[in-house]
Amino acid sequence: MTPIERIAPPWLSHPGTQAVMAALEVARPAGSRFVGGCVRNVFRGTTQSDDDIDIATQLTPPAVIAALEAAGIRALPTGIDHGTITAIFGHRPFEITTLRRDVETDGRRAVVAFTEDWAEDAARRDFRLNALYADAEGHVAEPIAGSLADARSGRVVFIGDADERLREDYLRILRFFRFNAWYGEAIDGTGLDACARQRPGLQKIAAERIWKELKKLLAAPDPSAAVLAMEESGVLDEILPGAHADGVVALCEAERQAGLPADPMQRVMAMLARRGREMDAVALRLRLSNEEARRLSAWASAGMDHVQGLAPRDLHAAIHAYGHEAVTDRAVLEAAQTEQAGGLAARIDAITGWPRPVFPIGGDDALAIGLAGPDVGKALRAAEAAWIDSDFTLGRDALLALLKPRR
Repeated sequence: MTPIERIAPPWLSHPGTQAVMAALEVARPAGSRFVGGCVRNVFRGTTQSDDDIDIATQLTPPAVIAALEAAGIRALPTGIDHGTITAIFGHRPFEITTLRRDVETDGRRAVVAFTEDWAEDAARRDFRLNALYADAEGHVAEPIAGSLADARSGRVVFIGDADERLREDYLRILRFFRFNAWYGEAIDGTGLDACARQRPGLQKIAAERIWKELKKLLAAPDPSAAVLAMEESGVLDEILPGAHADGVVALCEAERQAGLPADPMQRVMAMLARRGREMDAVALRLRLSNEEARRLSAWASAGMDHVQGLAPRDLHAAIHAYGHEAVTDRAVLEAAQTEQAGGLAARIDAITGWPRPVFPIGGDDALAIGLAGPDVGKALRAAEAAWIDSDFTLGRDALLALLKPRR
C-alpha cells in the first residue's frame, strides 16, 4: 500500500506498542499495521495515549502466537476462530487480527477465511473511516478511496454497497448511528436509507448486543441528531417501540445548561413514557442488568411525586423513600421536560449532598418494651412517620418514647 500521510500519536511511541510491533515485524517484515479507531481518532483529534490498539496482520494466528512468545510477550487466543489474538504487555492489551475476507454471512455472524490481501481485508469493514492502516512508523495508507477524507470530516459512509454491508451484519445499523453520534458531521443519506430498508434484520440480533450498542450511542456528548435520524428511519421503533427522540433532544439541552455528564440510562428514560407497568417490558426487551432494570423501575415509580420545586423537607422524604439515584433521575428528567434547567445543578447538589439517614430503631426495640404481634409493626410505622415528619430530626430516645404503649 502507498503511504499518503504520516502520524505520530502518543500511543505509537508507547513501549508496549513498539514491543508488540517489533515482535510481529521479526516474523514478517512489513506484514502488520495498526487499523481502525486508533488510526481514525488521530484525524478526528481525539487520540489518547491509552487508546485501544488494534493491529491487522498477514501472519496467521499460530504465527502471531509464536512471534509474541518468542519475544516474551503473553499471547491470549481471545478470538482465534475469527483470527484474533490478544497480546498483553505491561497489563495493556493489543488485539491482533489476521487479514480476513468473508466467506459466508447470515446477518449475525460471519464465516471468514484468512488472506494476505490488504484490500480484501479493508473491503469487509463497515465504514470508510475505519479502513485506515498505519505501519510501525506511522505511515498511513487507505485501500478504500475516501477513507482519510471521511476520517478528517467525520463522515460515516459505508464501504461499497450499504445494503450489502448491512445484510452481512445487521448490528451495523446501530453502529452507523453510533458513529454518527460520536463523529458524524452530517448523516449520509444513502446510508440512512439503507438502514431504513434493512431495519427488520435487527430482530435477528441478540438483545444484549442491541443494548450494548445503544448504550455506547447514548453515551456520546450529544446524540440528538443521530437519535432523531433513528426515529425518522424507523430504527428506533424497531428496537424500542413507542420511544420518541425529542426527549433526548430536550435532555441534552438540560445537560448542557446544567453542566451534567452524559448518562445513557437517563437518555433511555427520556425516550419513554413514565409508566411503571411498561418498564419491565423494556428491561426484558433490552436484557438490562438487574441494577439497570431496578433503576428504570425506580424512576418510573407511581408513588414518587414530582420533585421539581419541592421544599427541602419534602425532598428529604422522597430521598428517604426512593434513594438518591431515583430522585436525581426524576429531577433531571423533569427539568428537561419542562425546559427549566436553570437551577438543576443546585437541585442535584441538594439531593446528592443530603445523607440518607437510617431509621434508628427497630423490631428488637419494640419487643424490648413489651410490644408483640401486629402492634410491633403498627408502632414502628407510626414512629417512622413522625420521624419523617420531623425532617428526620427526632433522635433514638424520642422515637423509643413514641413506641411505649400509652396507659
